[in-house]
Amino acid sequence: MKWMPTVLPLAIAVSALAAALVFGGPAPIQPLASINEPFAKVDFSAVPPNSHFTARDGTQLAWLHYPATGHTAETAPRRIVLVHGSSARGRSMHPMAQALAAAGFDVAALDIRGHGDSGPRGHIAYIGQLEDDIEDFMQTQAWPGPSTLLGFSSGGGFVLRFAAAPRARLFDRYLLLSPFLHPSSPTKRPGNGDWVSIGLPRIIALSILNPIGITAFNHLATLRFGLNEDVRAQLTGQYDHALATNFRPHSDYVQDIRNIRKPLRIVAGQNDELFDATRFAPVFQEAGHAVPVTLVEGVNHMGLTLDPTALQAVVAAANLE
Repeated sequence: MKWMPTVLPLAIAVSALAAALVFGGPAPIQPLASINEPFAKVDFSAVPPNSHFTARDGTQLAWLHYPATGHTAETAPRRIVLVHGSSARGRSMHPMAQALAAAGFDVAALDIRGHGDSGPRGHIAYIGQLEDDIEDFMQTQAWPGPSTLLGFSSGGGFVLRFAAAPRARLFDRYLLLSPFLHPSSPTKRPGNGDWVSIGLPRIIALSILNPIGITAFNHLATLRFGLNEDVRAQLTGQYDHALATNFRPHSDYVQDIRNIRKPLRIVAGQNDELFDATRFAPVFQEAGHAVPVTLVEGVNHMGLTLDPTALQAVVAAANLE
């Protein structure tokens, strides 16, 4: 029985990993009113019909086109590509897209893969597929003018991830709206978990397996969102591990900040209930890459995409060099 001291700990470790994978997913979570309720008052009657582009894997991905209505110059206007927040879809950015189009920008509001009408909701095939999709959009929907990539909340975190990578060259400006950075970031408020339930044991197990090349379980859910019944049919209720990992900054978000090579700005609501907006500027400053930050008075998290004052601030930021 000389093998017992070696085999027994290994068997225990394998059993613990298996238990975490099977039973360690996200628990049910109550709806968060401040995220769900504001959209009940939004007029979606003028949302344009879906456009589509073909990604490299052959999947048809959806997006909404808002042509510039306030552009008078002979050259092509700046295009702004909008990346929605967690659980959402392109149409959730409708008021913002309208405001930007009226200000003279050509706007593309994407259904990021795994959301809306872009593939199975809550799932992507591999970590890094979202960056591939953005590149495919820019190549298949080529634009003659300059382009800005704009992301809100988790979408803002993903835009930071994109801006830190070599493909950042596809855009000449970046705009983050109240971006999610990391659970350990000073910007995260206590109680942020009221919006998302995290399957931490499963995440830990997958973080052990992924580095050794085992990705077969990345389709398992690790995040669940606080949606009410009225919006469940339209939005994405949970993310698999691949999507949850890809739709945010890299784990070393500080290095992402350091890797920024293009102009980048941040806009956030001063009353944001999910993130401490006053900490965005210090976090970027301490990472060695200070960026301009605009705080909009009296605006909370979702208000940043809906409140007229906030929309004016976003338009102003989009206009700045």
